[in-house]
Amino acid sequence: MELHELIQQRKTKLENLRAGGIPGYGKPFPGHVDISRVRQEFEAGKKVIICGRLMAKRGHGKVIFADLRDTTGRIQLYIKADGVGADQFAVLDNIEVADFLSVAGELFLTHTGEQTVKVEKFCVLAKALRPLPEKWHGLKDVEVRYRQRYLDLVSNEDVRKVFIARSKVIQSLRKTLEERGFLEVETPMMHPIVGGAAGRPFKTHHNEYDMDLFLRIAPELYLKRLLVGGLEKVYEINRSFRNEGVSIKHNPEFTMLEAYCAYSDFEGMMHLCESLIVNAAQAVFGTLQFSYQGKQIDLTPPWKRVSFADMVKEKFGIEPQDAPAEMLSKLKARGAARDTDKLSRTQINKIIEDTLEADMSVNPTFVTDYYTSLCPLAKTKPDNPLLSERFELFITGMEVGNAYSELNDPQEQRARFEEEVKDPGETGAKVVDEDYVLALEHGMPNAGGLGIGIDRLVMLLTDQPSIREVILFPLLRASGNEESPEEKCP
Repeated sequence: MELHELIQQRKTKLENLRAGGIPGYGKPFPGHVDISRVRQEFEAGKKVIICGRLMAKRGHGKVIFADLRDTTGRIQLYIKADGVGADQFAVLDNIEVADFLSVAGELFLTHTGEQTVKVEKFCVLAKALRPLPEKWHGLKDVEVRYRQRYLDLVSNEDVRKVFIARSKVIQSLRKTLEERGFLEVETPMMHPIVGGAAGRPFKTHHNEYDMDLFLRIAPELYLKRLLVGGLEKVYEINRSFRNEGVSIKHNPEFTMLEAYCAYSDFEGMMHLCESLIVNAAQAVFGTLQFSYQGKQIDLTPPWKRVSFADMVKEKFGIEPQDAPAEMLSKLKARGAARDTDKLSRTQINKIIEDTLEADMSVNPTFVTDYYTSLCPLAKTKPDNPLLSERFELFITGMEVGNAYSELNDPQEQRARFEEEVKDPGETGAKVVDEDYVLALEHGMPNAGGLGIGIDRLVMLLTDQPSIREVILFPLLRASGNEESPEEKCP
């Protein structure tokens, strides 16, 4: 039967329900409980009320067996004509798979030991006018899965498990931070100037104030203003936006955890980072050993540390004092850069990091000793001002976290901003954030700051190859336009 015929058939059945005085979009019986609770606390003869979507329906004369599912689980229904009455039993002719029901009945075990509800009454909560995807093992078309995620969730249990795990990860991150005295805060998503990280912003306009604004690329500078104000441990699980390329590791809208702690530094952030990710893994797996895309990972602390400066020197012969032209020349000599006359420091750093990322260990690795010229918001190392007190965390070669000892010298910060404005690259700062410098002039305690990409962390902990598999509604091209290869899942 064609889809339009199925839809018309379902509409006709809805009209049949209404003609019989059944609205088709009703209210549940009061006192319903989750199906998982019914199964866990099962007791033959116990009366229960449950709600859910009908996932299967099997008729045998005056007896119908069906499966009802909610978020927590599935249970069998047993509906008999003399149990619900002839009139209500006849209503079942107009109820199909995908409809939502509220059911009241008594629990019993079938002769095969199946937990079952002997239905005494039911009502229709929502009549589905379209059928669900065929073959309950899930949708096959990747683009349809993302565009119609609701169908993906209905038909694919593994997908539901991914997003349940994502929720557990975020709950764990919050719990770990709150146990350490961190305060969750909210900062603006619309910024008057671009700042807090290197990234090309999305631009918008506020009509009432007649001013251009930018969707935030990072909340960092606002969170550090709170340290100035005396909130010594703060964090935000934030949505950030970067108007850049799309790949299996990048989505224009993404979720970050950023946390800042007064009287700490990047070493303190290493310990915090380990605790956050270890606890999240325990919440999902109950163990620190697991597999990601066929690679065995062990999160047991302490994690390995390597020096960015040492790796770059060994692989490319680059020194932190090298000018951009010299860095580019050395990269070209080793075939790591295209033939061009000039690249900004930001672009050169991207080439270096992408090259090193491919060589990174599978297990968690803190990469330290980044060049100060590449870290405008980080403190320098006391024994070497050319290197910063910063780390990036890589797991399976993918960057997951970033942290600094936060620069709190307002004069030095202004000089760094001014230098960055001179060489912004493609996505760097275009103006000095005068208000942030003003805040620093009122005094900010020394602090450590940490950022963790939640989407990437969830990718790792749920064994997903693409960031789109862990974002409920990833951004896609307009419907009907062919997607570029880099936007598709491998």
